[in-house]
Amino acid sequence: MADGVSAAPPLRAFLASLAGDYLLWALVLALVAFSAARPAGIVHYPGLVDWPTIATLTGLLALTKGVERSGYLPRVAQRLAAAMSSERRLALFLVLTTALLATVLTNDVALFVMVPLTLTLRNSGIPLTRLIVFEAMAANAGSVLTPIGNPQNLFLWQRAQVSFEHFVLTMLPLAALLMALLLLLTSLAFSGKRLHLAGNHAPACTDRSMLLLSLGLYIPFLVVTDLRHPYLALLTLAPLLLARRGLLARLDWALLLVFVLMFIDLRLLSQWDAVQAAIRSADLAQWPHLYLAGIATSQVISNVPAAILLAQYSADWRVIAYGVNVGGFGFMIGSLANIIALRMAPDRRAWISFHAYSLPFVLIAGALAWLLLR
Repeated sequence: MADGVSAAPPLRAFLASLAGDYLLWALVLALVAFSAARPAGIVHYPGLVDWPTIATLTGLLALTKGVERSGYLPRVAQRLAAAMSSERRLALFLVLTTALLATVLTNDVALFVMVPLTLTLRNSGIPLTRLIVFEAMAANAGSVLTPIGNPQNLFLWQRAQVSFEHFVLTMLPLAALLMALLLLLTSLAFSGKRLHLAGNHAPACTDRSMLLLSLGLYIPFLVVTDLRHPYLALLTLAPLLLARRGLLARLDWALLLVFVLMFIDLRLLSQWDAVQAAIRSADLAQWPHLYLAGIATSQVISNVPAAILLAQYSADWRVIAYGVNVGGFGFMIGSLANIIALRMAPDRRAWISFHAYSLPFVLIAGALAWLLLR
């Protein structure tokens, strides 16, 4: 099944997706407002974008799209659904798998693996949007444990200069708490009714070479990326992109544009005098203030910029790590992993479902994590 499709259908789909992309247009309007307030700063906008992250996301999108276009994911999903006796068991399995992958592959990579697989379960009868919401939360919860689980942990680990084991043992109570709460919530949110597999048939036409090529390139791509060479990592994908030239046109370019705009908008916001003054007046020398600032700031500028900002005012990496990791829940913007998952969800109102679960979750988890820090 060659993927030599014309660029016109993907281009039309891309333009159509932009019309209903409310997050994208909100980010555009915010950028217009920032530009009107400080027009002299426009020339510095490219420097605000974390281009290595954009390069890494582009590579992950290409690999994920290759696996998806191979046609094998529906077969895996069909067997998985057949092995599970109820939607609750399937949800718990996928939540645990996402969390486990996030501990070793980062929360973003875990979602790029799990969400496309989940999307092929649309005919099983399981609430698809709700499942993707829980996978987003699982990626955030699982990534808490290790220094390589998410970008904020990696930054704080390198800044603290503690051993890998010490970091894991420090974060273990919070990771265990978040996973226990999430598994309890998953058990309550999904019913014990049996899955309906009627009509959930795997496609007759599959592309084995595309599957093997995509899966085979994951390891070299991740290894080179982990060595801090994201642009070189993109070159490792040349065999896939040359063999399936139509694949590049089918990437979610709107998602990449959203991330570019988020980097600019959020970093401009963090530079505002009002934000800086609020941080300075918060008396961050006291750990409760620092912890609450980590949660609250994450809701406004996302948890990675929040960790970087708070680290300028305090050396207590443990409290910052607890605050910004809990802050990844709550509002959608709290973690960029949330954006990735919800962008891949078929329901554009998935953010409503996400907040219905994540807002109560951050309140309960935030209160219990407070007790762990005392």
